[in-house]
Amino acid sequence: MDATLWKDALFVMVIGMGTVFVFLTVMIWAMDLNGKVLQLVNKIWPEEIPQETKPARRTSAEDDSEIALAIACAMAKAGRA
Repeated sequence: MDATLWKDALFVMVIGMGTVFVFLTVMIWAMDLNGKVLQLVNKIWPEEIPQETKPARRTSAEDDSEIALAIACAMAKAGRA
């Protein structure tokens, strides 16, 4: 192969890798700056955290009978009863 082709290929590779390196460096810098700005904004206007409520436990006998009926139907369908 010709030496000029190798030089051109190396030149194109260095330009491409340099472009990617600069882009990624700028992107990381911008993301870091964005994080700092959002932390500052969150200190000024904090976001309200909704309170979690646990669902009420069902303890009535009616619920148990529905569950037992569902189990009996499933067992009858499977041929175990």
